Amino acid sequence: MTDDRPTYRNRLQGILHPEGHTAPPPKKEADTEEAEGSCAAFGYLRGIRDLPGAVEFRFRDGNSTWFPYGWMGPWRYNPSEGLLLKFSGDLVYLVLIRGSNLDKPLSEGAINLTTGGLQRHRVVWIREMTDEDIQQVGETGPTIDSIEVAECESQEAVKEWLQKNAPAFAQ
Repeated sequence: MTDDRPTYRNRLQGILHPEGHTAPPPKKEADTEEAEGSCAAFGYLRGIRDLPGAVEFRFRDGNSTWFPYGWMGPWRYNPSEGLLLKFSGDLVYLVLIRGSNLDKPLSEGAINLTTGGLQRHRVVWIREMTDEDIQQVGETGPTIDSIEVAECESQEAVKEWLQKNAPAFAQ
């Protein structure tokens, strides 16, 4: 006995490519804009539809480390001490970002590193800047002096690292 009903693939082809199918409409101006914006300290996604799966930390020596946004837990900002991010995966990872003007909005006004960027998962990368880069930016925007990453196997190790490297964040 043969089955004359259309297969799933045939039904799908009919949905995706119906007869009389026309070319897609021209792209709107918003669709053709550059998807990523950046300043000297970090890069971010402009569009509201795309979200990065991870944030990349770029170090002066050319190495990079990525952490998935799904691992990001609480984070704290202290203008005098910096920005402390906590990622929980197989271990607990602390990322301490030191710099200036970390919460200063960029010239577009809608994004900054903290509330408009990391909080909304828009930041794609953050980089340690050279002394020359920092001097060029001056007080006009955010600068990243250093990024430290710690791997901790216990809560005790987290507390110990914070006491030693970022006492303002130790509780």
